[in-house]
Amino acid sequence: MPDVPFLTLNDGRTMPAIGFGLWQVPADRTADLIGEAARLGYRQFDGAALYGNEEGLGEGVRTCGVPRGELFVTTKIWNDRHGFDEALRAADEGFGRLGLERIDLLLIHWPAPARDRYVETWKALIRLREEGRVSSIGVSNFLPEHLDRIVDATGVVPAVNQIELHPELPQAELRRKHAEMGIVTQSWTPLGQARSFDSAPVRRAAERTGASPAQVVLAWHLALGCSVIPRSTNPGRLRENLEAARVQLDPEELASIATLETGHRTGPNPATFS
Repeated sequence: MPDVPFLTLNDGRTMPAIGFGLWQVPADRTADLIGEAARLGYRQFDGAALYGNEEGLGEGVRTCGVPRGELFVTTKIWNDRHGFDEALRAADEGFGRLGLERIDLLLIHWPAPARDRYVETWKALIRLREEGRVSSIGVSNFLPEHLDRIVDATGVVPAVNQIELHPELPQAELRRKHAEMGIVTQSWTPLGQARSFDSAPVRRAAERTGASPAQVVLAWHLALGCSVIPRSTNPGRLRENLEAARVQLDPEELASIATLETGHRTGPNPATFS
């Protein structure tokens, strides 16, 4: 089992740097795949109301054989549930689907700026943390202006901002903002749909280290200080992704991969998606 590093959050808790992302994982396979992932050594599982598999996430956590205290479970509030009271109701529904007494990390899935209710939603997450039902709170897909607004309104800094991040979209400016604020950067779609796998920088690093292109890209994320949540329904790929923790890239390789930036997004633009 690889020695997966942990990242310290600004609330003093820790989070595994590599997790299992559950986006597009079939609901009827989620519990079994979590069990397989837990046997391989995964301890972080990233879900969301939108994914439609929270029931399987909860079942997998309860039945995987790993003590609950060793597992880190994330879920998210979707865009149509913004607002203080509505977000509290959405969280209650999420607890019901998960069948868990506590959520380790609850995120606002998108700022949904056209709805203009994310500040009230953030206040609801603060309430849930104060009540002890949620251990840590954060956001997803927030831009600097969104982060500044919720902190100015509440004085509470998110523990995590989960954003699209991969070699074609390294998000250097947003990562600098996170570092200044003490926010952990978590990368979704960290492999960038494999678009960089055949690039010369990734191939050269793979040849030197004996790692796969996917492992090189995940190791690049870890070297940046990010948490990653790759998704796979293949046990072999799950193992491969986790073992990226063993791969060490040198400064020249990291600099070379940084040249792959194009600004390409695989998902929506947070400035407009609502």
